[in-house]
Amino acid sequence: MNKDTVKGTIDDVAGRAKRQVGEWTGDTDTQVNGAAQQIKGKAEKAWGNVKDAAKDTNDDANRELATEARERERREAERRHHEAVGS
Repeated sequence: MNKDTVKGTIDDVAGRAKRQVGEWTGDTDTQVNGAAQQIKGKAEKAWGNVKDAAKDTNDDANRELATEARERERREAERRHHEAVGS
């Protein structure tokens, strides 16, 4: 979870509360402002989720590359060892 996701959650909840208060009081401006804040919050959460997914994908790719590099190094060391002992 990143700051966009957290901020989005806060805006979504605050907007929902504001919209509800507007419904209870019959204040359409408050309802509209609350709905707009909810939409903003949902967009922020979605953007945060996209950023998290991209980071996770990047982390996975980097782990895979590191694993492949270690495996290549192991195979190369094994090959050098076999050459050195004459196998």
